[in-house]
Amino acid sequence: MNGKIEVEHLSKTFKKGNVQAVKDVSFTVEEGEFFAFLGPNGAGKSTTVQILTTLINATGGKATVAGHDVIGEPEKVRRYIGVALQETGVDPDLTGREMIELHASIFGFSKQDAKTRANELLEIVQLKESAERRVGNYSGGMRRRLDLALTLVNEPKILFLDEPTTGLDPSNRMAIWKELRRLNEENHTTIFLTTQYLEEADSLAHRISIIDNGEIVATGTPKELKAQIGNDLVTISFYSEEDEQKAEQILMERFGQSEVILQNKKLTVYVEDGTKQLLEVVRLLDQQDIQVETINLSSPTLDDIFLKITNEQEERGETVGE
Repeated sequence: MNGKIEVEHLSKTFKKGNVQAVKDVSFTVEEGEFFAFLGPNGAGKSTTVQILTTLINATGGKATVAGHDVIGEPEKVRRYIGVALQETGVDPDLTGREMIELHASIFGFSKQDAKTRANELLEIVQLKESAERRVGNYSGGMRRRLDLALTLVNEPKILFLDEPTTGLDPSNRMAIWKELRRLNEENHTTIFLTTQYLEEADSLAHRISIIDNGEIVATGTPKELKAQIGNDLVTISFYSEEDEQKAEQILMERFGQSEVILQNKKLTVYVEDGTKQLLEVVRLLDQQDIQVETINLSSPTLDDIFLKITNEQEERGETVGE
């Protein structure tokens, strides 16, 4: 048994609507690695996790988790994984302690060992003071922390987390980040994390794959992904929508359509030699009497690589997956 995940040419098509949610996806997650699957809603992240955790079958391709085939050996796969999906699987009528002890009994723990394990996990996820409260009275952040505790009952070699911090306030999010880092660094747990939060992937993951419309469009360390842009960014805002539209057209003609992105009332231009090209941008806009509100020059972030890659996918007219 190992903590490795291997995926080869994985695909999934849902018969209803004939939606191809995952398209020929291949990747490897090494034992002890913290791996993030990053993408927007509908990109195929959750579908991939459901396949790898044996909840649904793939249409094509192959995947092994902890050395076992997810289709041919699903029971063996389940012995070595912990899974926290987007919807928490907690019973509102049980207390936090009772939920953990129940899960421990399912994994074959004796009654005493289940109590011991519950105490350990309640301490880890900072729920010891709320252990005797019914889960139905827990806040959203408390439920997510309890859900994490449940995934850790059997001390899994591989942990699958599908957007575990969505909707949490910053303090609860940071508490989960801290525990995930500890699990990865101290226990050498392989962690497969799906997220929409660029900051989360950048902060936690050793490597990241960006999935969009069911296809992996980029893979690398956060540093490698940022270097893929290889350019500086000129970001501009305008006083009027008319000037914004005129500027977009002018800059696309000068720098290329794929290098200019308009989002949230800000125009971003990807340029080489930013200091020199900043002057060129100002000159072009000034020639057309376009009034600029703000203009900034910066180095790329993970947000920028994500925005650029997904924008290129949209320009190609890709169909959205699930």
